[in-house]
Amino acid sequence: MVELEKAPGAEARREPGGRSDAEGCLAVAVRIPVRIVVLVLVVPVRLVWDALVVAGRFLRDAVLRPAGRALAWLARAVFVWPLVGLWRYVVVPLAKGAAWLGNVLLVVPVVWLYRWVLTPVGRALAWFCGWVGAVLAATGRGLYAGVVWLGRYLVVVPVVWLYRWVLTPVGRALAWFCGWVGAVLAATGRGLYAGVVWLGRYLVVVPAVWLYRWVLTPVGHVLAWCGRQVVRGAGLVVTGVGFVLYWTVRVLVVLPVLAVWRWVLAPAGRALAVVGREVADALGHAWRIAGYVSRAVGRFLGTLLRWTVLEPVRWVYRSVLTPVGHAVRDAVLRPLAEAARSAGRAARQALASARLSVRQARADVRRMLFGEPVRRQPVDRREPSGAETRTLGSSTTALTKD
Repeated sequence: MVELEKAPGAEARREPGGRSDAEGCLAVAVRIPVRIVVLVLVVPVRLVWDALVVAGRFLRDAVLRPAGRALAWLARAVFVWPLVGLWRYVVVPLAKGAAWLGNVLLVVPVVWLYRWVLTPVGRALAWFCGWVGAVLAATGRGLYAGVVWLGRYLVVVPVVWLYRWVLTPVGRALAWFCGWVGAVLAATGRGLYAGVVWLGRYLVVVPAVWLYRWVLTPVGHVLAWCGRQVVRGAGLVVTGVGFVLYWTVRVLVVLPVLAVWRWVLAPAGRALAVVGREVADALGHAWRIAGYVSRAVGRFLGTLLRWTVLEPVRWVYRSVLTPVGHAVRDAVLRPLAEAARSAGRAARQALASARLSVRQARADVRRMLFGEPVRRQPVDRREPSGAETRTLGSSTTALTKD
């Protein structure tokens, strides 16, 4: 009994990759060969993949990024900087000059014309139109009052008299006559309606009710009973045919298909599922092992490349190229840079003097065309300046100032 009991830590001692379901002999027999074959096939693929990744990263960092930066700088130097210079030193000055000419040649004359010609003329026209409108309004009010008075005593009063003393009595007489004629016609219509109703009842309704009750109802009952019997017989025939077809299809189709599914397809599917699961697990294990192998190979190749290529190159750079570069920088590049800065300063001073000359010439032209600007006369302020302060012996008001 003790040997048959499950140990308390059996679940804890189960291997990490184990499954909860019981593994059969097929899974155990397939696992090791499949893992060996997959490992042999996957390791070269993983090595090639890691090599391609390293090559791609090196190509990106050493070739594509510098090439992209160089192309960006070239595009900026070929397209952006010329366009910026054209905009800043050609288009903007031309636009400012065009705006100044437009202001002088169009805006100023139009403003002067509007202020000193159109505005007075418009105000005069508005005053004249207002005066004419007032005169026409007064004349129209007088004409309207006269027309209203004439219409009242020539049209309204006669129409009211005609309506009150002629049309009203005639209308009342016609209403009384029409009411009397309507009463006579209503009495005659009621008699005719009663006669027609009596004839329709005894000539149409009574025969129709007798025909429905004693002829159509028995015939309908007989036909309904016959239809129910026909439907019941057809249902019995259809049920029998369906029963026969059901058992025929069940015996000839369903039972063979069920047997094939249960005894052939299901076992084959289980076996294929076990094989596929083991292949997937083997691929996972092989890919991880190939990763470890690829990392070890990569580290070995990196160390070999470092001690055979990088360290000699670094020693040459530090011991040979750096002193030569410092000497070239101190003997050649710094004097050239100083000369370039001096040339730049001279060019900037020349541009500043040229800009000042152009500004003075523009001011002279403006002074020649429009004259000297009006300077405001300084006004004496009666308030104390900010530098003065109030003391006991001085006054800062306008009335008591000394």
